Amino acid sequence: MNSAGVGYCFVLSYYYQLAQVNVARMRGPIDSPVMAEFVAQLPAVNALADHSPGFVWRLQTEDGNATSLRSFEDDRMMINMSVWESIDVLSDFVYRSGHVDVMRRRREWFERMEMHMALWWVPVGHIPSIDEALERIDHLREHGPTPYAFTFKARFLVDEKLVIYEEIGCLA
Repeated sequence: MNSAGVGYCFVLSYYYQLAQVNVARMRGPIDSPVMAEFVAQLPAVNALADHSPGFVWRLQTEDGNATSLRSFEDDRMMINMSVWESIDVLSDFVYRSGHVDVMRRRREWFERMEMHMALWWVPVGHIPSIDEALERIDHLREHGPTPYAFTFKARFLVDEKLVIYEEIGCLA
């Protein structure tokens, strides 16, 4: 226990999965001609994610995507969130699947943003909220990569994540 009476423990990877969030500002409204090709590719990319090894969950409405969600004052801001079994399976999906073809063309549809994504570990079964995800991006922007929020280039393993024992029931 520390001086505040809070105990800590290291956790094993099988208790945690990887959450990801990315946000983007569209070059036009979702139903505009500039976004048409992107929107047309969403069903295939989402199906690819849904059937990828290690995929757990993604943010979506009854329409099967998150394009109608408005989490920002700016209606041209879009959010994407998902949970994966590990950073390696997410990396495989992002950089070594059909997703990469869409990602390479992202500048056609989205404006450049300085800090647009974050990764973090969540307990198995936890579905992150949009507020939680946006907090992780803000933390990454303010503090750089830490075990609390990180990137593909600056990764933190689950074993490096120090958690408050009450969060998962570790003994002090």
